[in-house]
Amino acid sequence: MRILLTLIVMSFLISCKQEKKQLVKTNVDEPVKEEEFKAFPVYDFQGLKPLLSKNNDTVYIVNFWATWCKPCIAELPDFEKTYAERKEKKVELVLVSLDMPNLWEKRLVPFVKEKNLKGKVVILDDPKMNNWIPQVDENWGGGIPATLIYNRNKRLFFEEGLTYEKLNEALNTF
Repeated sequence: MRILLTLIVMSFLISCKQEKKQLVKTNVDEPVKEEEFKAFPVYDFQGLKPLLSKNNDTVYIVNFWATWCKPCIAELPDFEKTYAERKEKKVELVLVSLDMPNLWEKRLVPFVKEKNLKGKVVILDDPKMNNWIPQVDENWGGGIPATLIYNRNKRLFFEEGLTYEKLNEALNTF
């Protein structure tokens, strides 16, 4: 009886192990996700920091957002419209996603594709937010949406949603 029970348990464990291997293999064989993911660089804050202080003639709009943030989603069309209108005038849009790693494939990739976002999407994966938030702006409380607009001579920071009008008003000061 003990031998029969042992054989049944071993058989069950072997079948579960094989099933698990097959599931992992199936996930790896989904080619679209891997290619799409390469389009979004993943940075810790030290890797992102150079994007926050370029010293050239370009005006950078750096928007901190997430797919779960309704005000962030609401302002994105205005950012994209402004970028489309001004990209020939040395304006760059960097969309810094603060989505959690478990949302990158399920929400971020499909969202960017569906909305056809033209700004450069990057992912900030750095849990030490108390260290890096004040480095972006010393008055930032950590709420999103948040936007840094800068060039070599000037920096503006907004811890609020921006409308098309307010975004353009800020850009006109550069």
